[in-house]
Amino acid sequence: MKIITIILLLLGLRVAAQNDSINILEEIKVNAVVKKKIETDMKMAVSVDEFLASSGNISFIKRGAYAWEPLLNNMSSERSILTIDGMRIFGACTDKMDPVTSYVEVNNLSTIEIKSGQEGSLHGATVAGSIDLKHKSTPFGLIKKWNAGYQSGFEFNNKQLFNLGNVSYSGDKFVADGSISYRKAGNYTAGNDKEVKHSQFSKFNTSLGLAYKTGNLSSLRADVIFDEAKDVGFPALPMDLWLSRAIITSLSYKQLFEKGLIKAIDTKAYFNAIEHYMDDTTRPENLVHMDMPGWSTTYGLVSKASLMSNRYISEIQFNAFDNLSIAEMRMYPQDRSQRTMFAYSWPWVTTRFAGLSMNNSYEISEKSQLNFGGSLGVNYNNSKYVEFNWIFHPGAPQQKTRILPGLHASYQLAISKFNFSAGAGYGHRAPSVSEGYGYYIYNSFDRYDYIGNPDLKNEISNELNASAGFKNDKFSLQAKVNYFYIKNYIIGRVLSLGSPMNYQSVGVKGYTSLDYATLFNFSLNSSYIILQDLHWEGLLTYARAQDNKGGNLPFIRPLSYKSSLHYMINKFRIQASVNGDFSQINYSPEYGEDQTPAYAIFNLSADYAFKIKNVGVVVQAGAENLLNEYYSTYADWGNIPRMGRNIFTSLKFNL
Repeated sequence: MKIITIILLLLGLRVAAQNDSINILEEIKVNAVVKKKIETDMKMAVSVDEFLASSGNISFIKRGAYAWEPLLNNMSSERSILTIDGMRIFGACTDKMDPVTSYVEVNNLSTIEIKSGQEGSLHGATVAGSIDLKHKSTPFGLIKKWNAGYQSGFEFNNKQLFNLGNVSYSGDKFVADGSISYRKAGNYTAGNDKEVKHSQFSKFNTSLGLAYKTGNLSSLRADVIFDEAKDVGFPALPMDLWLSRAIITSLSYKQLFEKGLIKAIDTKAYFNAIEHYMDDTTRPENLVHMDMPGWSTTYGLVSKASLMSNRYISEIQFNAFDNLSIAEMRMYPQDRSQRTMFAYSWPWVTTRFAGLSMNNSYEISEKSQLNFGGSLGVNYNNSKYVEFNWIFHPGAPQQKTRILPGLHASYQLAISKFNFSAGAGYGHRAPSVSEGYGYYIYNSFDRYDYIGNPDLKNEISNELNASAGFKNDKFSLQAKVNYFYIKNYIIGRVLSLGSPMNYQSVGVKGYTSLDYATLFNFSLNSSYIILQDLHWEGLLTYARAQDNKGGNLPFIRPLSYKSSLHYMINKFRIQASVNGDFSQINYSPEYGEDQTPAYAIFNLSADYAFKIKNVGVVVQAGAENLLNEYYSTYADWGNIPRMGRNIFTSLKFNL
């Protein structure tokens, strides 16, 4: 399990169902925000993290320049579901250095589907919502059989060089998609022109998909993603990453139906394995070295039926998976051979889940629509070495089974140029592996060692949401708001027993359940067409979160804004933007936060598109943080400064 070999790569080709361009049936989506263009307004060559950061309801905790932890609705990653084509994948790092988004590249994705709150429960139990990364899947029978693209670029601040390539073939019976990419970056410099050490990274990613049409309305497809990151620095943490490697495979079959209520059934079996090795031997300031290797192995099945009848459409999905998470902690002095301590920080924790989910939409009239759905899941955990948990929780059960229900409903109304919606949700989630079974996981943000609690109650979310908007030919305005009342909110509290294990720790915290916590999110989007070729867009967001005693919760975004202008003449485009946060007033010293000041960042880019015979070419150049501002945000781990001025260039060919 610990060594992922090329043999696994070859054997693990996943076969997934393929869209059929001959017998076109639009995929049914209920209440999903689908981001189709994997680039931002300012930058066409972005990472997956940079692309998601452009979304209004996603922010990131940054521990360096690589593998940012996404926060959906200002909630940590334990409260949301991240999937690739609906497949459950779990990182292998106890310090969250490898979120699921770090195992894909932009050139093997077609779309990213974001659902807020309980509307995201289609892929399993959640509180914050879901982010589903959609792998590229070329339809059968395209007129143009071969398509290919290549993109290269260089970023001057951290000397990042990247190359991305992809190719696809579309036949009447056979389809193939392939991609390959490589990124390598050095340390970046902050706004004060000082080098931020240990911020380098390198990443290799490749994917292959093969599909075969088994009948007029059925197909079979195989896909595999292989990802490897080496020599990744995490300047905000006391250790770096030596190696992170993942293989993600699936096998699926899709059947379409021309008649009847059921329009499509898509069933997929999958397997993925991740290995992650931290390394602090490059940190001479560490008196005691500590390796924390981790492994995560997941088998799963996801089957979705799409239904449609007149004004009614529905998605019904069955999810089942088995995950084994292992993390070790090995402590030794400067001489690696003199190991002084060994423990499991994840003591061989098995998580099994099976659940049925449904999202429905009924068109009441041409102006109004009702959306509703729910989910019911069974979650099972087993800790092989339960004696680690018994040290702090004597008699805690080795096995734990939980029932995880969820419900949601919303009403949408469109009157002339106005639109309105209102909804509510209710759902449970189980504690994560770290929250339930973690053993002395060091948190360098508040400098405490964290202990899991197998007896934690389910976290229960009660959610309200609403939106209102206006749009005419030139102007649009959309306001969205949601409110979460979360019972049994899981968070760490100082324990009166136990001594810290890490010499940098100031104490021990145990995960516990608060009576409740509340979280409020607000966003305001607007756009205006000033002239035919001159457009403006603006975004304003605000969030507030408190515990049951009125204390502030950590990592909550203060009032923030973004404003951008886009000018286009013929095939030349220029974009300018400013974004920033106001001062973080509602910070939480109890969880290691201090007040971060306000900042404003100016960005500028320009691109030109042209053709060389039948080859489309786009060239782009720009600058981020144009004024070289020195700053860090509320979500920068340990106030590590962000990148200073960064000149970037990119060249893209579409064949």
